[in-house]
Order: sequence, then structure tokens, then C-alpha cells
Amino acid sequence: MSDDTLGAVRPAPSVAERLDRLPVLPTHRRITTVIGIGLLFDMYENNLSGTLSQVLRTDFALTATDVKLVLASVFLGQFFGAILMGRLADRLGRRRAFLVNLAIYSFFSLAGAFSPSVGWLIATRFLAGIGIGAEQTLSDSYLADVLPARHRGRLMAWAYTLGFCGVPAVGLTAMWLVPLAPFGVAGWRWLFALGAAGSAVVWAWRRGLFESPRWLAAVGRRAEAEALTARLEAEARSLGKPLTEPAAGRDADPSGGAPEPGGRGADPGSAVPSGPFLRQLFSPGLRRRTVQCWLLCLLSTVGYYGFGTLAPLVLAAKGYDVVQGLGYTATVFVGYPVGALLAVPLMDRVERRFLVALSALGMAVAGLGFAFAGSASTVIACGFAYTLVSNVFSSASHVFLAEQYPTRIRAQASGTAYSLSKLTAAALPFALLPVLERGGPGTLFATIAAAMVALAAAVVLLGARGADRTDEAGAPVGSS
Repeated sequence: MSDDTLGAVRPAPSVAERLDRLPVLPTHRRITTVIGIGLLFDMYENNLSGTLSQVLRTDFALTATDVKLVLASVFLGQFFGAILMGRLADRLGRRRAFLVNLAIYSFFSLAGAFSPSVGWLIATRFLAGIGIGAEQTLSDSYLADVLPARHRGRLMAWAYTLGFCGVPAVGLTAMWLVPLAPFGVAGWRWLFALGAAGSAVVWAWRRGLFESPRWLAAVGRRAEAEALTARLEAEARSLGKPLTEPAAGRDADPSGGAPEPGGRGADPGSAVPSGPFLRQLFSPGLRRRTVQCWLLCLLSTVGYYGFGTLAPLVLAAKGYDVVQGLGYTATVFVGYPVGALLAVPLMDRVERRFLVALSALGMAVAGLGFAFAGSASTVIACGFAYTLVSNVFSSASHVFLAEQYPTRIRAQASGTAYSLSKLTAAALPFALLPVLERGGPGTLFATIAAAMVALAAAVVLLGARGADRTDEAGAPVGSS
């Protein structure tokens, strides 16, 4: 009898391997939908202040500094929220963090609807930002945890397609409500109230989500992880869908989700160095990708939120009035969900980092076209192209970021990187509005284009070929 035969007894597959071998189930689709609707209100919120900037300037007689503070306040809140909620999600669980972040956002968004002064508005926007700031980080971490590896990119792209419907929704709703005053209440106040009401409904739906089995296994709650995984396997069997055996001799999750570094049965995440959190992020196995992720998040904001936040002001600088500007903005913003939909077939076919880089370069080109457009039709066409390609970029970068870190530190690590984008977004009005005021739209979008070129170079040059993902020990894993 050969040594191979003697050693052929295969240990039982881990929770991570069992989750990754699952087919796409109705439960996965329901989770994707619920998360996607939550993301819809995140996108709604992220574009609300920018969409209403001209309206609020008139209603509150805002100074130039006031406008910058209103635009920056929500992103500054999101900076703190992404860090705090990411830490909460890794300590207390993804589901609990989901409920906390939406409750905070819903309450303070409603409070913002009753703003009697610009000071109140800025304060409530900041506090609402703390709640909504972790929404994308928590969504990315949860979906990366619970979705099967080989279907993850496509399903996450579907969640973001649904989420990005919130961008044209806020533009269209603003175009409808701003000229009105239902029941004697200014239309912009209703926009805040609608965001609060919608997120409250999502909060109720998310109470029905189960905790991430990968996270449960990573923190030693193995019985609960096993029970939830068995429930998903039973669902697959009840639908007559076969469960394939994990590849022999493979301890690493092919997606970077949660393989056991010490062999099957080891504590997922045990290979992550102990000690201060920053020491973990800059350990030899994670240092390069941490720098890559931080540069991605710092620079992406300039192009992504730079357009969404400043587009109405750029249109005003081009001479369009408030109603025209809102109409053009709403039309252009339709490109956001279309771009996310376009990302669905691309996500698992093109290496993530190249998809991120190519779409960033597309944003640079479309932005310059928008800046120098001389007619309304060209403005709309270039703006639509910009939002479309920017959401291919956004969908790809979210999946890319979620797959970079092991389960045990995933939410906090990706949340820390993501928080940098919010810090940059908070600084954008102070950095880019003076550029727009002094140099005009051309200089503004030349600055944005330069940032996108730098981002593309960083993502491509700092990433090893095929190493979009990391296993639980921090080692790169090839693309699927």
C-alpha cells in the first residue's frame, strides 16, 4: 500500500469551504436584494447634499464657506463611522453593526429635515454620516463572507446595481419636490424625510438576516457557524442542487474568504499577526496590498464623489439655472445604475485590478469631455458616460477591496481604508471648489483626470498579476 493511499483520508471540509462550494440559492438572492436596497439609501444619502447644494444656498442664504461645510460634514461623519462601525462589525458581528448603523442614519436624517438653521443642518448631516459611513464597508464584508467565492463578484455587482438606483432617485425626486412645498413644507426637507423613512424599512428587513458563518467561525463560535452552514446546505439539497467536494489538498479559500491557515479545523484568521491593528495591516503578508488599498480609496474619491458632489455647481458655472441643473443632473445620474449593471458580466471575467484601472482612465476622459462640452446635449452625453464608467469602477473597486483581507480583520481593515475616501471627500469642497471658482470646469476636471491616472498606475503597479485576493494567512490567491 502506497504512502498516498495511507494518507488519503481527507479531513472534513471547513465552514469556509462548505460555503464556497454552494450553488447560488434563493437565500443568497434575498441577501443580495436586502443589502442592495440598503446601499440604495447609502447612495441616496451620499448624493443628497451635492444635489441640493444650490437649493440650500438660496434657502439658508449660505456663504461659500457654509456650502463647503454642508458638503463636507456628511463625509467627515462617514470617516468616523467607517472606522467605528468596521471595528464593531469585527468584534460584535456584521448583523449587529448593520442594525446600529442604519438606526443612527435614519434618526439623524429625519432630524435634518427639521433644520431651523445652517448650524443644525451641518450637525445632523455629520451625525447621519456616522451611521451611513459604514454601510458600504459592512455590505462588502458581509457579502464577501456569505456568498460563494465563484459567484461573489457577479452577485455583489447586482447588489450595487440596485444600490446605485439611489443616485438618479435623489436627482429625480429633487427635480419633482424642490419646486413644491407639500403641506407647506419645503421640498428639500421631504428629501431628508424620505431617506430616513426608507432606511427605517431596510432596518426592519435586515433584522431577518443571519450572522456571517465565516465570522462566527473566526471568533470561535463554531456551533453556530456549523448550524447556519448546514441550513444552507440543506436548502441546496432540497432544491436538488449537488454540492461539489472541495478541491483536495487546498486549504486556501479561492476567493480569499476564510480558509484555515493551520489546516482544516484551525481557527480562521489565526495567521493574522497579533498586536496593534496597524501592525497587522502592515505585516509582511498584507503591507503591499494595504498601501494599494489606501491609495485606491484616497484617490478614488476625487473622481467619484468629486463628480457627484460638484456636478450641480459645475452646471451652474456653465450658466444653467437651478431647475435646468437638477434636470440635467437627474438625467446624467441614470448612468450610475446602468454602469453597475454593465459591471455584472465583467466582474468575474476581467481581473479586478485591471477593471478598476481601465474604468478610472475612462472617468478621466469622460470628465474632460463634460468640462469642455459646449451644448446641453454634449453635457448630458459626457456626464452620462462619466457616471456609467464610474460605476463600473465603483463595483469593481468594492469587490476588490472586500477580498483583500482575512475574515477576522476584514470589516475593520477595509473600513479603515474606506474611511480614507470619506476623509478625502470631506476635504473635496475645500480643495476643488476654489479650483472650479478660479480656473473653471476645465481646470477642475483636469485635476480630477490627473488623480484618476495616478490611481490606475497605483492599482496596476502595486498588485501582483492574478493576486486580486488574499487567503486567510494574507497570501495572494489568483483570480477566478
